Amino acid sequence: MAEITIKDIAKECGVGVSTVSRAINNHPDINPETKKKILEVIDQTGFIPNNSARNLKRTDAKCIAVLVKGITNPLFSGMIKIIEEETQRSRYALVLRHVEEQEDEIDVALELEKEKRLRGIVFLGGLFEHTEEKLENLKVPFIFSTIGVNISDRVGKVEFSNIAVDDRRESEKMTGYLLGLGHRKIALITEEKGPIGNLRTQGYREAYAKRKLEAPEELICYVREDMDHYSMENGYLTAKKLLESDAEVTAIYAVSDSLAIGVCRAVLEAGKRIPEDISVAGYDGIEMGEYYNPKLTTMKQPVEEIAKKTIRLLLDVIGGRKEHQQIVLPAELVERDSTGPCSD
Repeated sequence: MAEITIKDIAKECGVGVSTVSRAINNHPDINPETKKKILEVIDQTGFIPNNSARNLKRTDAKCIAVLVKGITNPLFSGMIKIIEEETQRSRYALVLRHVEEQEDEIDVALELEKEKRLRGIVFLGGLFEHTEEKLENLKVPFIFSTIGVNISDRVGKVEFSNIAVDDRRESEKMTGYLLGLGHRKIALITEEKGPIGNLRTQGYREAYAKRKLEAPEELICYVREDMDHYSMENGYLTAKKLLESDAEVTAIYAVSDSLAIGVCRAVLEAGKRIPEDISVAGYDGIEMGEYYNPKLTTMKQPVEEIAKKTIRLLLDVIGGRKEHQQIVLPAELVERDSTGPCSD
């Protein structure tokens, strides 16, 4: 499908380009009926979202897209705000797009690149199993953010950036912390197929191996596939099933704070105390974990730093001031009230 331009809108409405521009920018010097017709055509053709119409000319020239996979993840809300502020400060328009679980984010990006004349793309969350051939189709600079793997290992001549923590290594630290408290029967709440869950599961296993212990594979519990993998509800249901199985467990480590908060509810409903009977730990460092009761022990990602480095690097690459980079940032183990020494 050919890209729709402002000239196409003008032709469809039988008016001049300047009239379309006045309608988009809410200029008073335009007939109300004409303005209504123009905006209706814009809406019907998908030329530009209604809430961004006033920025049409700027969007065509200077626009950055942020594609979010896992929009319900509280980790992303603060990041999106920072990215939006930085883009506005640099006089860029921002297109925010939620990518459904079953969608391919590269396909979505290619579509947006064509429709919005993008200058750059940020991928938040999502998959990393993209082939070099597929990535080559993107013609603007792009950055993978919060995907904890060095994607450059998977591609050769395609240039792009990656900014994240090392999920495998930081997960090993969290599991090692629980082992250091004397826990040996540590249940893991994770996802079976997703890349982030897989990396954090590797770290869990490596922590046991590092201490010459056998990881309790029977305590690795996978969240339900038919709902949001990182929702509190999924954490609750997965932990409830574990606890109803009468499996021996002294600690539960969930691969996200949202899951961990759901786990806490299941533990308390089972008549157990946190952390006296079962310790609970999460990963991410979302604000809710600090205000939950008990306060949640977590592996805190440097969200603000990741967001700022992501958008600033992308703008520098677009402007020719920097080359693409692969940046790994450290996370911080934050010990709070939800974990304690093993009582067994």
